[in-house]
Amino acid sequence: QVIITVPAVMMMIGVSMLGHRQIWRLASLVFLGAVVTMIAVLFLGMEIKGARRWIHVLGFSLQPSEFIKPAFAVVSAWFMARQKMNAKDGAPRSGLSGYGISIALYALAVVLLLLQPDLGMTVILSAIFMTQIFLVGFPIRWVFGLVGLAAGGLFMAYTFFHHVQSRIDRFLDPASGDNYQVEKSLEAFQNGGLFGTGPGQGVIKLLLPDAHADFIFAVAGEEMGLFAILIIVSTFAFILYRGFKRLMAAQDMFSVLAVGGLLVMFGLQALVHMGSSLHILPAKGMTLPFISYGGSSMLSICLSMGIVLALTRKEVRASISKGGLSSFSRKRLQKTSAAAEAHL
Repeated sequence: QVIITVPAVMMMIGVSMLGHRQIWRLASLVFLGAVVTMIAVLFLGMEIKGARRWIHVLGFSLQPSEFIKPAFAVVSAWFMARQKMNAKDGAPRSGLSGYGISIALYALAVVLLLLQPDLGMTVILSAIFMTQIFLVGFPIRWVFGLVGLAAGGLFMAYTFFHHVQSRIDRFLDPASGDNYQVEKSLEAFQNGGLFGTGPGQGVIKLLLPDAHADFIFAVAGEEMGLFAILIIVSTFAFILYRGFKRLMAAQDMFSVLAVGGLLVMFGLQALVHMGSSLHILPAKGMTLPFISYGGSSMLSICLSMGIVLALTRKEVRASISKGGLSSFSRKRLQKTSAAAEAHL
């Protein structure tokens, strides 16, 4: 995990220094690569617990679906923003609309995710797209149509995917099936109490499947206690608060859509992980950003946060230069001109 974290953090810092067009180009390449590898996963990927989501690349186990989320958020935001700006400027329509391209990319990503199958990632991707639809102001008939499709998709998933039906049924009625993971997760929180058993001293984690990834929040609760858990939750809340606060200063529609989608992805992924561990939501294997073990997850979340830093930082600087710095420059120029006239 440490070996993966070092290049991931370096990538986050490097991405945070890119410009808007460079961010779009990078996201386009990532999206294309994710689509190609997700198709390859269906034929060459490893099957684990009835799903094909991982593929070996240069000796590294890669989960392409982790990268299609941030890439889609940026690429979709780019096309939506261009469509919005063209409509505002009264430019004539030519070729495919940005909205249509975004919908087509969303449909492609959803189909590939459901073929794996991975309903959790599909929900996250849909949340990103719905957020962007809300922010850009889609025509109301499109909004109702897409919401209807999403509701129909959830019903179809419950009907045709046995593991989805089983998890929802066990969440609503714990006596209807095996809830071993959730029971052990809750037992870990109880064993931790207020101050925890101490780092590395947890015992319930030894009996909890996928404790290092899908239930790392329960491990933190057992070993670090309630107070550490509250710090973790507060940290995630602070990141979201700062992100949306910086987003409010952005003047560019592309930044608003891309960052809004990425922040929703970040927050919803954390919520699903923590909610599953506490039996607030149906059990769903999903990593906790920055904390769960997983190279693909760490690289993906660092890429996402690097993009958030780049787009919010660039916009805030632009707004300052147009406001405070420009007025300061005018005053400085006026003083210089007056001094020059007096000297002459």
